[in-house]
Amino acid sequence: MTTFRRDGEVGRCVARIAARMNERVTDISASIHRGLEEEVPELRADVHTVDLLGSSVQGNLDTLLHALRHDIPAARIHLPSAAIEYTRRLAQHGVPLNALVRAYHLGQRRFTELVFAELQAADITPVEQFLAGQAITTRLFQYLDHVIQQVVAIYEAEREQWLETRNSVRALRVRELLAGKKVVDIDSTIDQIRYPLHWHHLALIVWYPDTGAHGDELAELRRFVRKSAEAAGTAAAPLFIAEDQMSAWAWLPYRSAQPGAAARVRRFAAAQADAPSVAIGTVAAGTPGFRRSHRLARDARSVALARGTAEPRIIAAEDPGLSVAALLGDRITEVWEWVGEVLGDLAAANDNDERLRETLRVFLRTGSSYKAAAAELEMHSNSVKYRVARAVSRRGRPIAEDRFDVELALLVCHWYGPPLPHPDTA
Repeated sequence: MTTFRRDGEVGRCVARIAARMNERVTDISASIHRGLEEEVPELRADVHTVDLLGSSVQGNLDTLLHALRHDIPAARIHLPSAAIEYTRRLAQHGVPLNALVRAYHLGQRRFTELVFAELQAADITPVEQFLAGQAITTRLFQYLDHVIQQVVAIYEAEREQWLETRNSVRALRVRELLAGKKVVDIDSTIDQIRYPLHWHHLALIVWYPDTGAHGDELAELRRFVRKSAEAAGTAAAPLFIAEDQMSAWAWLPYRSAQPGAAARVRRFAAAQADAPSVAIGTVAAGTPGFRRSHRLARDARSVALARGTAEPRIIAAEDPGLSVAALLGDRITEVWEWVGEVLGDLAAANDNDERLRETLRVFLRTGSSYKAAAAELEMHSNSVKYRVARAVSRRGRPIAEDRFDVELALLVCHWYGPPLPHPDTA
């Protein structure tokens, strides 16, 4: 009888701990998400899946906390829909399965650390802390073992199906060209992919946000690329390669250099109410240009997705400062720390400081000319002068001695947004 009462008390203690952690589930999820991105670099292989990773982490966390609160056995738990879709997407992109499994183990480790921090803060006896910790740890291992079995099965099935779907000669040849790891017979490849590699190329990457309501997105992307090519005056049909069910790569062919091609694509996309997001490379010649334009488009997309907006966005490699911003993306956490040190209070994440940063950025880029900045910002020069003075005041020190640092920090904020404070989840 005593054992039954003790088991009941432990169960209620576990439920209380889970309920308290559920109140901070968003912050805890964000903390685990950041840790996984830092410790498992393979998860950053395609930035298009970054938001889906966050949804997967939160879905697993919601499910686990619900199971702990209501004493649901691991065998009755199903993988959350976001985690299922994330697993499928990684399989489509060829991210190794062991990287995904490692991410689950690391997530469990971080969650366990947070559980014990919560137990130490709770108003319970050391014996209750031990028993509750033991119970939660056991449940965590059971949950992990159960969901990893599901993850492996989903991954392997999706990988096999995706390879069958994507296993066309055209897609394989294009990926071989981009990889550049072996000698390719260009004339033979031109015949196989039905695209003029000797010409000039403008690469595009087009994608829709993952809203969970999947329809015929690839067909819509294909139509958009075809119409973009018509609007941009290509000399032949574009090349279209599906990346996954929500995104695609494309190349627009020209017989000669076309300096205004990217601008024409941008204007066309901006005029479409239902356009996808578009990342645009630069026009470049031959097979090296085919690769380079695509690489620049990928860099542009990485910057667009890192900003985290769900709204369609048009971004081009030729946009001022974008190439530099893309180089900083892999270390954005450290870069944001540096930005905070350089800009001080001006780095705050609010609308007012954002306006001040943008005004100062344009002012410095236009040679510290109030008149030129006013023309670009469509403001009165006195308003520009006032905002520049306010920006310097918010920073807390003049910009004469470290102007280059200030300009670079403003550029980072322009493309990636200001540094966001990390919530203390421990």
